[in-house]
Amino acid sequence: MTAFKKLLLAFTVLGASTAALASDDNFASLTLGQTSDKVKKSHALNDNLNHPNADGVIGKDTTWGVRLGQQNSQGRYYATYDNVSGSHNGIKLRQENLLGSYDLFYPVGGSTKLFGGATAGLTKMTQESPGFSRDSDIGYAIGGQVGVLQQVSQNTSVELGYRYLRSNASTEMSERGGSKQGSLDLTSSAQTYLSANYAF
Repeated sequence: MTAFKKLLLAFTVLGASTAALASDDNFASLTLGQTSDKVKKSHALNDNLNHPNADGVIGKDTTWGVRLGQQNSQGRYYATYDNVSGSHNGIKLRQENLLGSYDLFYPVGGSTKLFGGATAGLTKMTQESPGFSRDSDIGYAIGGQVGVLQQVSQNTSVELGYRYLRSNASTEMSERGGSKQGSLDLTSSAQTYLSANYAF
């Protein structure tokens, strides 16, 4: 009898989980925004390249991305890929993020929700400066996001969001055929974005 009760309990939990999953909607999104990075320069790079402004390399540069996930009335979880590049003072950098996120919703009106959540994943930073050897590195990314979500129709919504990430990706700058000039360490990035979402 005990084994039967355990089996019944297992089926009940499984059924509840399946019902919960069935109530989730898949969704896909396109995002467009601006990213600004904080980049730490090595002492050698400052000395060799006359103290370049590395924070200005990716500073309010256009960022595009795609997302895929699931959502319900309480929240959502999703994967994001986004890409941004910029150049300043002869330094060119590209940042690519592959992230997993979870948001909780807070309704403030019939079709409007506030959201907030956490994000973790990977950041790839690539140095593509003219006259220097190309170099890239993959580091962790961890942070969070907040914003407002507006339902437009049964299947479509738009949102305005802000995301902040800490990272440890690092790249080197070496002259082509020459010596290493120093390194660049990505410490954080901030992104403001607009997103168009479609549920299916």
